[in-house]
Amino acid sequence: MGGCFCIPGEPSLSWGPGKETPSKDPTISSEFISSSESKEKCFLPQNMTPDLTLSFSVKSRSRRCVNGPLQEAARKRLWALENEDQEVRALFKDLSARLVGIQSQKAQFLITFKTMEEIWKFSTYLNLGYVSACLEHLLFDHKYWLNCRLVEDTEIQVSVDDKHLEAIYLGLLIQEGHFFCRAMCSVAQPAEKEGEYLTLCRNELISVKIAEGDPEWEGVSLVTGQRGLVPVSAVEPLPLPFHQWFLKNYPGICGLSRKKDWTGSYQIGRGKCKAWKEYEREEKDELNFRQGESIEIIGFVIPGLQWFIGKSTLSGEVGFVPTRNIDPDSYSPMSKNSAFFSEEERCSLGVLGSDRKAECADFLHTLAQTDITSIYRLSGFESIQNLPNDLSASQPEVFKDTQPGGAWEEHQAVGSRQSSSSEDSSLEEELLSAASDTYHLPEPDDLDDPELLMDLNTCQEEEEAENFTPILAFLDHKGYADHFKSLYDFSFSFLTSSFYSYSEEDELVAYLEASRKWAKRSHMTWAHARLCFLLGRLSVRKVKLSQARVYFEEAIHILNGAFEDLSLAAALYINLAAIYLRQRLRHKGSALLEKAGVLLACLPDRESSAKSELDVVAYVLRQGIVSGSCPLEARACFLATRLLLSLGRHDEVLPFAERLQLLSGHAPASDAAATILSFLYDKKYLPHLAVASVRQRGTQSTQGMALPIWHVHLVLQNASKLLGIPSPSWGEVSALACPALRQALAACEEQADWSTQRALCLILSKVYLQHRSPDGAIHYLSQALMLSQLLSEQEAFESSLCLAWAYLLASQAKKALDVLEPLLYSLKEKESVTQKGVVHNLLGLALQGEGRVNKAAKSYLRALNRAQEAGDVRNQAVTLANLGHLTLKSWTQQPARDYLLQAVQLYSKLQASMETDMELVQVLLWLAQVQVYGRHLTSGRFCYEMALLFGLRHRHLKSQLQVTKSLCHFYSSVSPNPEACITYHEHWLTLAQQLRDREMEGRLLESLGQLYRNLNTARSLRRSLTCIKESLRIFIDLGEKDKAAEAWLGAGRLHYLMQEDELVELYLQAAIQKALKSEEPSLALKLYEEAGDVFFNGTRHRHRAVEYYRAGAVPLARRMKAVRTELRIFNKLTELQISLEGYEKALEFATLAARLSTIAESQGGLILRQGVLSSGPTHLPPAEDTGRLKPTSKRVRDHFVY
Repeated sequence: MGGCFCIPGEPSLSWGPGKETPSKDPTISSEFISSSESKEKCFLPQNMTPDLTLSFSVKSRSRRCVNGPLQEAARKRLWALENEDQEVRALFKDLSARLVGIQSQKAQFLITFKTMEEIWKFSTYLNLGYVSACLEHLLFDHKYWLNCRLVEDTEIQVSVDDKHLEAIYLGLLIQEGHFFCRAMCSVAQPAEKEGEYLTLCRNELISVKIAEGDPEWEGVSLVTGQRGLVPVSAVEPLPLPFHQWFLKNYPGICGLSRKKDWTGSYQIGRGKCKAWKEYEREEKDELNFRQGESIEIIGFVIPGLQWFIGKSTLSGEVGFVPTRNIDPDSYSPMSKNSAFFSEEERCSLGVLGSDRKAECADFLHTLAQTDITSIYRLSGFESIQNLPNDLSASQPEVFKDTQPGGAWEEHQAVGSRQSSSSEDSSLEEELLSAASDTYHLPEPDDLDDPELLMDLNTCQEEEEAENFTPILAFLDHKGYADHFKSLYDFSFSFLTSSFYSYSEEDELVAYLEASRKWAKRSHMTWAHARLCFLLGRLSVRKVKLSQARVYFEEAIHILNGAFEDLSLAAALYINLAAIYLRQRLRHKGSALLEKAGVLLACLPDRESSAKSELDVVAYVLRQGIVSGSCPLEARACFLATRLLLSLGRHDEVLPFAERLQLLSGHAPASDAAATILSFLYDKKYLPHLAVASVRQRGTQSTQGMALPIWHVHLVLQNASKLLGIPSPSWGEVSALACPALRQALAACEEQADWSTQRALCLILSKVYLQHRSPDGAIHYLSQALMLSQLLSEQEAFESSLCLAWAYLLASQAKKALDVLEPLLYSLKEKESVTQKGVVHNLLGLALQGEGRVNKAAKSYLRALNRAQEAGDVRNQAVTLANLGHLTLKSWTQQPARDYLLQAVQLYSKLQASMETDMELVQVLLWLAQVQVYGRHLTSGRFCYEMALLFGLRHRHLKSQLQVTKSLCHFYSSVSPNPEACITYHEHWLTLAQQLRDREMEGRLLESLGQLYRNLNTARSLRRSLTCIKESLRIFIDLGEKDKAAEAWLGAGRLHYLMQEDELVELYLQAAIQKALKSEEPSLALKLYEEAGDVFFNGTRHRHRAVEYYRAGAVPLARRMKAVRTELRIFNKLTELQISLEGYEKALEFATLAARLSTIAESQGGLILRQGVLSSGPTHLPPAEDTGRLKPTSKRVRDHFVY
C-alpha cells in the first residue's frame, strides 16, 4: 500500500487517479504470479501501537503563533479532566473514537479505533475541522465565548501522525478480511491454470477476500462480475474509507477508467465547447459534428463521464456528445461558489431555513421577551436569577425539540437500505423496495386547474377514437410544455389530477393501454411515448419490472433519439437503467447505463421521478470512484443527498453529505452541505457535531437572514444539550451560542431587519447578564434601544428599562438614573399606572445604589402606591421587600422586619411559580438576617430552612447554594452545631459537583475534612481522610500546588491520628517535597513546622519531630531571617527534649532560644519590619540536608489512593 493511503478529502494517490501516464501498462504473466517474493509486504501493518496520538495547540490567527495564555488554560483544563474523563470520553464517542488516555502536559489525547467505520468517521470529522471545533467546546469556558474578538482570533489546530493512521486503517481492513482494491496493472490468466485466475485490466475495481498466508486472494470483478484468484502484489486497497463503505453498502457493477478520457484537474463545465475531433454517431440519440465545430453544452459536462448532452450550433440538433472528442479548455468551468451544482440546486438545499423564516423569527422574539415593563425588579435578585438551574429541569416551549427543516421531515416509516456485499442478494427484496413508491393524492382544493380532465366511466364504455382524442391531443405535443411537469414528478400527480371516476387502478391501466394502441395506430409519436412512460411507471408500482422495461424500451425506440422533451428522455433512460441494474442485465444495459447516468448527473434542476433513481446515482458514483474524478464524485454525492432527503431516509444521507462537504471546499458551495450536516447531526442527537458544523460555516449566509436564524435555533438547542444547561421559564441561553447569535445579527444588519436585530441584541444581553458580565449586556442593550426607537414607543420603553437594569447590575447607578429620570418625565401625561410603578421601583434601586436612602424610600413608596392602585400583589410584595432591604442596610431592624414579613405574607398569596418562589427565597434570606441580628435564632433558622425548601422544590441549584452557605455559617458561628454544619456542608458539596465547580468542590472537601476531624471518632477520622484525599486529587488537577501540599500534610496528620504510622512519614514528606518544588520558602517553612507539630502534639514517636524542626524548619527560617519563627521552633525543641529526657540537648536549644529572644527584644519591631538577624554566632550544629526528607515519587503513588 505504501504511499497510496490518503485519509484527507482529496485523493492524492500514487497511481494518479484518472490521469494518463506515459509508462506502459504491463501485463502480469504466469511467471509473475508464481513468484512469491514480496507478495504481501504492502498489506502487512507495521508493528505499531494501536493507539493514535492527537495533539492540539491553541493558535492566534492574527499573530500566527501559539496563544500562550489560552494554551496554558486549555492544558490546565485538560489536567483537571485527566482523573474524571467522562466528558472527554463522551466527546470522542461523538467523534467515533475511543479515548485511551490524556497527556495534559503534552496537550495530547491517546485514542484508538476498533472498526473501519470508526476510523472513517473520525478522519472525516478531522478533515472537516469538527475535531478542533469540538475541542473548543471542551477546553474553554463562558469567558472565552463571551469575548467576541478572542473567539474570532483563536483556532485550535489538531495534528495526528498520518503514517500511523494509515497503519491502523490498513490493519482494520486486513482484520475485516473483505475490502475493495484497484488493479495496479493488467493481469492475464496463465495458460496452465486457465479459469482459476481473474483476468484484470489496469484500474479495474475488485472485491477481495483475504486468505492469510496465501500469495493469491479470491476476487470478484466489479466490471464483469467474474470470480477468480488475484495475485496480492497486483492490487492495492482503495485508500479512502468512504469508497470502501460505499462499495460495500451499495454493491453493483461499474465500468473501466478509459485512457482517452480526460479527468485530471478539470472542473465541471457549461456554456460552449469546441470539438477537436469529428464524430459520426453510432446510435440515433448521438450527435454528429465536425472538427472545430462549436457545441452548446446543455446542462453540464462532467469529467469522468463518457458523454454529455450537446446541441450543434450549426444544425440545431441535440444528442449525446462523447467527452473525449472535445477540447476541455474550451468550455467555461463552474465557479467556486457552486462548483458541483447550479445556483437553483444550491438554494434548494437551504429550504429548511427559508421555509422556517417566520417560525425561527418567532422563536427568537419569544426568547427575547422580558416582563420588565410589568413586573418590578427585586434588589439583589440577579444573584439568584442569573445563575444556572438544575440540570434536570424541564424545558419551556421555546427549547422543546422542534426539529428544524420541517419541509424535509416526512413522518413515514422508511426502512434503511440494508448493506450487502454479495452479488447473490435476494431479488425479491429489491423488487419490494422498487414497489415502495407511493403517490400522494392531493386534496381537490390543493390542485390547480388541470389541463386535462378525463371521466373514465364515459371513456371506457366503447373504444371509439373520439373517447381518446382529448388525452392523445394533450400528450402529442412535440417537446416540453409546463403542464407536462406533473407527468415526471416524484408524486405522479398527473394521474390523480387528470383522471377520475375509476374504482381500481386496473381500470386506469386499461384506459392508458387502449390510448397507447390508438396513439400507435395514429402514428402520434409523442403521445405514444408518453403513454408508454406512464404505463411503465404504473408497472414499476406493481413490481412488474419486466413489463415496465418493455414499455420504457418501446418509448425510447419511438422517440428515436429525439430530445425536444429532455425531461421525458431523462425519465425514460433513468427508469430503464434502474430496472437494468435491478435485473442485473449487464450484457444489455451497459451503453444505456452510461447515457442514463449522463442525463441524471448533467441536467441541473431536474426533478426526481422515482425512488429507484438511487440505483443510477450509485452507478454514477461508482464511475466517479473508478475514474478518480472528484467533480463527478461530488456531483453524485449531491444527487444522492438530495434524493435521500426527499425520501425522508435521513439515516442514509450523512455519509454522502459529509463526503460532499469534504469535496466542496469553498463557500458558499460548502455552506450548502454544511446546512444539511447541521440538520442531520441535530437529528441524530450529536450536539458536539451540530454546533461544530454551524461554527465551521462561513459568516455570510447565502439564504439571507433565515438560514442564520435557523442556525441560531439549532445552536441554542444543542448547546443546551451539550453543556447540560437548563432552560428555565425566563429563558436561559448558553454562552456557546454567542458566535451564532452575532452571525445572525450581522446578517440582519445587512437586510435592515430592525425587529430581529433588536431581538438578537436582547438575547445577547441576556447571555452576558447570566454570566455576570453587565458591560457586554450594556453594549447590546444600547443597540437594542437605538433600534427600538425606530420601531415603536412601547419597544423603546422596554429597551430603556432593560438598559437601566443592566446599569444597576453593573453598579453604575448614576447612568441608570440618567436613563430613568427622562423616562419618568415622559410618563407624566400617560395613565399607565403599572409603567409608572416599574420606573419608580427602578429609580428606588438606583437611588439606593447612590446612597440616597430617603429619596430611595420615597420612590419605593410611590411604586408601592402604584402597585396597590393596580391591584398587583406581586409588585406590592417586591416593593415591600425592597423597602425591607433598604432599611436592613441602614441597620434599622424593626422596620426591616415588618416590611419583609409583609412581603412574605403577600408572596404566600400568589400562585406558586419558579419566578415568584425564587424571589421569596431572597426575601427569606433577608428576613433571616434580621432575625439573627435580633438574636431570634430559631426564627432565623426557620427562614433559612424555608428558603432552602423552595430551592429544593424547583431544583434550583444556585438558590440552594446561596441558602446553604448561610446555613453553614449559621451552624458554625452563630449557633454552633457540628452535626448540622456537616450535613449542610455535604449538601453544599453536592451542589458544587452538580454545578461542575471543581475549585469550590476542593475547598468544601477540605472544610469537611476539618469538620469530621474535629469530631475525633474513628468513623469521623476515616471520613475526614476520604475528604482530604479527594480534595488533594482536585487540587492536583487544578494545578494548585500550595493547596495540594497542605492536603498531603493533612492526610499525613490524619494517618497519625488513626495510628497508621507506616503511612505518616510518606504523606508528610510528600507535602514538603511539593512545597519545595513550588519555590515558595514561606510555604516550605510552614509545612516543615506543621509536620513536626504532628509528632510534637501527639503521644507516639514524638522524637520524629526533631528532624522536621532541626533539619528542615530552622535552616529555612535562618535563610529567610524569620527570627520569631526560629525562636518558636527552638522553644518547641527545648520542650520536646525535656519530655524525652534529653537534658543536654534541651539546654543547648534553650540557650540558643535565649540568645534569639535577646536579639528579638533588643531590635523589637525592626526585626519584624526588616527581618535582620544579629551577626553573632548562635553555634547551632550544622543542619542535615533537607533533601533527605524527599520521598520517592513511586512510593507516594503506591500508597496514595485516588
